Amino acid sequence: MITETGKVVAVTEGYAWVQTIRANACQSCSARHGCGQKLLATATSGRANQVRVVNSVNAQVGQSVTLGIGESALLGASLLVYALPLLLMVVASLAGHQLFGGNDFAAMTGAAAGLATGFAISRKLQRRNAGSYEPKLLRVNQIPAGAVSHTDSLT
Repeated sequence: MITETGKVVAVTEGYAWVQTIRANACQSCSARHGCGQKLLATATSGRANQVRVVNSVNAQVGQSVTLGIGESALLGASLLVYALPLLLMVVASLAGHQLFGGNDFAAMTGAAAGLATGFAISRKLQRRNAGSYEPKLLRVNQIPAGAVSHTDSLT
């Protein structure tokens, strides 16, 4: 499970809007130099991202929370969004090239048609499996009142 912390900025109708800032997590990570997340955080200038999640832990505005998404769900979503359209683009480009005797225009037209078809199929599959690719609200990150004893005094 891949997790990230954030702060609840709004709660509406069973959902919580959670604001996350990726740059902080990247600074302490040992793999930050070879990771795509660091590149993404750099591209967005470390600015905050807001995510709408089902408020399954009854989080309130201002609370720190932990979000999580399964690694298989993340991999599946990545393959669906990136790999499927690119694969169909290459296959359609090769098919256009072969069917029209090596015509480059046919290959380019096939590539565009394959890419568009891949995006359409990807979108349809995403809608069908919408809930499985969304992050989940795992817990509220706070110490409950009274959990810390104050036996030491500063007198």
